[in-house]
Amino acid sequence: MDAHPSPLIVDEKPVKRQNSRSSTDSLSKKEASHDPEVFVQNAGANEDDEKKPSRGALFYKRYRPFILAAVALVILGWWISATVLRATRRRWIVQTLFAWSFILIIAFRFIPNSVVTKPVGAVWNPLIQTPWYKLPYRVRLAIGWACLLAIVFGTAFGFKLEPGTTYGDRAINVLGLFIFQLGFWATSKHRSHVPWPTIIVGLFLQQVIALFVLKTGAGFSIFHWIATLAADFLRQADFGSGFFFDAETIDKHWFFVNTLGSIIFFIAFVQMMYYLGVMQWVIKGFAWFFFKIMDVSGAEAVVAAASPWVGQGESACLVRPYVDLMTESEIHLTMTSGFSTIAGSVLGAYIRLGVPPENLVTSSVMSIPASMAISKMRLPELDEPVTRGRVTVDRGNSSKEKKPANALHAFSQGALFGLIVAGQILTNVLTVIALVATINGLLTWIGRGFGIHALTLELIIGYIFYPLTFLIGVPRSEILPVARLFATKLVANEFVAYLRLQEMMATAPLSQRAYTIASYGLCGFANLGSLGIQIGVLSALAPSKTKIIARIAVSAMICGFLSTLQTAGIVGMLL
Repeated sequence: MDAHPSPLIVDEKPVKRQNSRSSTDSLSKKEASHDPEVFVQNAGANEDDEKKPSRGALFYKRYRPFILAAVALVILGWWISATVLRATRRRWIVQTLFAWSFILIIAFRFIPNSVVTKPVGAVWNPLIQTPWYKLPYRVRLAIGWACLLAIVFGTAFGFKLEPGTTYGDRAINVLGLFIFQLGFWATSKHRSHVPWPTIIVGLFLQQVIALFVLKTGAGFSIFHWIATLAADFLRQADFGSGFFFDAETIDKHWFFVNTLGSIIFFIAFVQMMYYLGVMQWVIKGFAWFFFKIMDVSGAEAVVAAASPWVGQGESACLVRPYVDLMTESEIHLTMTSGFSTIAGSVLGAYIRLGVPPENLVTSSVMSIPASMAISKMRLPELDEPVTRGRVTVDRGNSSKEKKPANALHAFSQGALFGLIVAGQILTNVLTVIALVATINGLLTWIGRGFGIHALTLELIIGYIFYPLTFLIGVPRSEILPVARLFATKLVANEFVAYLRLQEMMATAPLSQRAYTIASYGLCGFANLGSLGIQIGVLSALAPSKTKIIARIAVSAMICGFLSTLQTAGIVGMLL
């Protein structure tokens, strides 16, 4: 990890503290006429890294328009064929999204963005944006709250009930959502500076994503396709495992053989995508979207958007030249977003356990706006962030020695890193399960002295989590078992909790409602082990902020934990 990030020119004028509401207003007006600066930065790039282009690179540069045009025509032909053929036409939504996304990416390499943005801006600015910002702040806030209440109550009571669910169950979900927000506000460090527009938009987005995925055919098809694609892609690692083990061993789906192999393969592939610039493009798009609609800094937007894909430590590395310049609120959001989602590198592990992949993908995406809203309510911004108005993604090539020579070299480096990650997962799961078993054995021995024969750590914390589990809509008879799963997630980790969930479904199955809520609520890195990981990574990236990081780490972990529970509660409104 590079200890000397690329030079960064920062305005050295003293930063004045300002009221959160007035700064939000002024910023919103400023952004009404200016788009944020968006670019990808090559960290550590220098003149020594410049090499003479290869023949292949020169050929591609010379004939690039023709090559890309040919690729676009092939994709277009595939889309037409797949849409017309009877065997594949039923998947036309996913096929159209997939094909035209790549066609437009190729097209906009030659077409200026202004061709689209200028006509849209000519309509959007005078008809919507300008009149909206002419309204007083309190009026806009009232309209925002009204829209949020409308979508919450519409979500809970506007759809047909699922079998085994009552409107009373959904009413508990609504009550839980409001109690959660009241708790965040009551424990806020600066209640008078809470950026309410950010909170409203974050909660609204959570509802919209849930509705899109669970109540529309197109949304479910898209997310189901993404999840199925991820599961099928990760399953290709079995062919690599087949080189070392026989088919009978692979079919047993052992954690050591199947799951760890998938993790190594996926991390290697992601590393290659970083080298090719694909991951930066994806993350940059998500970051720009959340930056524009939620009024957070560029660094916060990048980290939050990247967390579900690259993980809690790696996401901060994408903005490492700016981590040491982050405000306390930015660091808190950076940590919260990491705790509230899982990473793509472990997605295959949970899918291998039998957890529905669409639940995992949907939960992680829903938790992006949730983590932003919850973090900004718990610790509002008082200062002016350095990256306000700019979205910067660091490629992460820290030195000449570590920079891969080509895509294959990057894939090889990723495989080595994947082996390290897989080893960490193996040792952590083994030792944590053993430690929890030791503590439970000690507690059981102590409990027998009081006539309690099943006293365990999960039982104790499970009772503490009983009210939270009730508020997210778990059926009454199943609250304690699900609460104990959440306790396992916090004390051990989410992998152990998912293991217990799948074991529970095999021996004493939960109802479909309880299982779905539990699978969403466990989908995050908020546990004691991850607390140490985040403190270590961020302290290395920002040595001057070590005390701040240590002070707010527990708060961020709790916010991340509650973020996933809030996501599960919102999903419960639609079950």
